[in-house]
Amino acid sequence: MQEGIVKFFNTEKGYGFITSKDSGKDIFVHNSGLIHEIMENDEVSYDTEEGKKGLNAVNVERID
Repeated sequence: MQEGIVKFFNTEKGYGFITSKDSGKDIFVHNSGLIHEIMENDEVSYDTEEGKKGLNAVNVERID
């Protein structure tokens, strides 16, 4: 699993972006990929999978 910080997450629309700690790149995240609810600035762990428009974060969990 990779780790990152939630850069932006819109709870009404159900999507946002996680900034990877390794690469510094932003990765798209959708409600369907969440294990826990997330908010901006949360530290998270996640897997990635290829989506229609690039990498998507899946299995997203908050790190406590």
